[in-house]
Amino acid sequence: MKLTFTDKARGMVSSFMDTEEDGLQALRIAVEGSPFAPSYELTLVDAETRADADVEVDAGVFTVLVDGGSVKRLDGAVVDFVETIQESGFQITPDPDALKSGMGDGGPSGELAERVSQVLDTEINPAIAAHGGEIKLRDVQGTEIFIEMAGGCQGCAMSRMTLRQGVERMVSQSVPEVTAIHDVTDHASGDNPYFA
Repeated sequence: MKLTFTDKARGMVSSFMDTEEDGLQALRIAVEGSPFAPSYELTLVDAETRADADVEVDAGVFTVLVDGGSVKRLDGAVVDFVETIQESGFQITPDPDALKSGMGDGGPSGELAERVSQVLDTEINPAIAAHGGEIKLRDVQGTEIFIEMAGGCQGCAMSRMTLRQGVERMVSQSVPEVTAIHDVTDHASGDNPYFA
C-alpha cells in the first residue's frame, strides 16, 4: 500500500505527537461514507493498539495504521495539511483510480436508485439536454443520494439553482424517501458551461 505525506503534513503530525504526554507514536486513518463524499478520521494512537485488519505504513518519523476496510480507498492517496484564512486541517486527496474502483462498475443499485434514475432519465435530463447538460446518479447511501452534473451543467453558473429548484423538487415529489441530495460535481473543471 502506498500513502504519501507532504512535508507539511508529516511535520504537523510529528508536532502533534510531540505535544502528547502519553507518547502516542502512530496515526490511525479510516475512511467512511460514499466514495463521492468520504469522511476521513485521523487519530493519534499508541502503536500497540493495532487491530488485526490494520495495515501498517511507514511515514518516516511515525507509523500510520490504516483501517483494514479503508486500505483500498486510501491506496495511492496524498495527505497534506492545508491552511486558509478561515480554517486549517488535514486534506486527503485519493488516487483517482482508487476512487473509480470504489464506485463499482454497475453504478448504484436497489429500489431507491432505480426510482431516482427513472426520474432523472424521464423528467430531468430531457429538460436540461437543451442546454447540453446531464445529471447522473453516482451513489446511494441509505436515503441520501449523490449526483453528478455533466456537460453544460458542469461549471455552469446556474447549476446550484438547477439543483435546488429543479432536481431536488422533482426528486422529492416522485421519491419522497430521499432525505438529502448531494452534488459531487467538480464544477471547477467544467469547460463547457451553458452560461459563462
